[in-house]
Amino acid sequence: MTDLLYSEEEEALRAAVRDLLTDHCAPAHVIARVESDTPHDLALWKSLAEGMGLAGLLVPEEQGGQGASAREVAVILEELGRAVAPVPYLTSAVVATEALLACGDEELLGQLASGRTIGALAVGLHAAPGAPFRAVRLDDGLLHGELTGIADAAVADVLLVPADDGGLYAVTADAATVTAQTALDLTRPLATVRLDGAPGRRVGDAEPAVRRALGAAAGLLASEQLVVADWALTETVRYLKERKQFNRPVGGFQALKHRLAQLWLEVVNLRAAARAAADALASGEDADVAVALAQAYAAPVAVHATEEALQLHGGIGMTWEHPIHLYLKRAKADSIAYGTAGAHREALAELVDLQAP
Repeated sequence: MTDLLYSEEEEALRAAVRDLLTDHCAPAHVIARVESDTPHDLALWKSLAEGMGLAGLLVPEEQGGQGASAREVAVILEELGRAVAPVPYLTSAVVATEALLACGDEELLGQLASGRTIGALAVGLHAAPGAPFRAVRLDDGLLHGELTGIADAAVADVLLVPADDGGLYAVTADAATVTAQTALDLTRPLATVRLDGAPGRRVGDAEPAVRRALGAAAGLLASEQLVVADWALTETVRYLKERKQFNRPVGGFQALKHRLAQLWLEVVNLRAAARAAADALASGEDADVAVALAQAYAAPVAVHATEEALQLHGGIGMTWEHPIHLYLKRAKADSIAYGTAGAHREALAELVDLQAP
């Protein structure tokens, strides 16, 4: 049986990323940035992608990457989720990269692996693996149409756009009109992409590329949801140990202990599911089942943990200055990203032949 515990190399990678985020991605910094016109922290992205070489973890060494696996990427997403870092790592280093790996486009893969080019798959953030997705019209070699809900499109240098001929096309950002959309999670902005006769280079077939990209995204998103829930639990326990009522710590009240114990059990179970999904993606064994299982469980746990954190922090939790709202919004947005829990339960039932009558 595969060891789902973190290896020494994974823990060392975690420590390096956490040190960087501790210095450059404090909660007050994130809150100030999402209030501005430039919510993405491109300086932090440059440190992660170019300075530490993390943008190319999934890219083979012969194509300019690090040749690592989904297990290492899961550790990165855990730390980025713990800091609610406003960087396009999931969308560029995972989703766009996996799509290009399916297509075998080495030139663009090398550019994304270097970190100097940011990619975005022009498929709505809500799309589940295997579900239908919107495509634009290809007319005389030019692309026409509008796609909505595209995560991190505002900072992408290249967009991977599905077309109605079945192809996936690389379109430079300056050939598209990208308009910001109102998003609940301000740390992962959404945008509408409009193409009016935009030129594009076909990089491969859209259907297998999008399916692979969304499958990897859903499986690895569980690692982000895990640490969002874990952060909420840890911070709530810490606060309840300090906050006093009737001259005793609030955390000493039995009713609150029971609620925290329930959250702890949920987080522990989620860690097992998220690690299993990352390991399955790395090995290629039963990946569809592991991903569907992780996502069927992850969203409710992350949302429950952050809602409990908000309530148990009392009045201070309702302030804009406290970072709880960042985690609650991330948990709620993640709950519909790459398929809802319900969609993944249906997919899991079909995969294991346990559909409802």
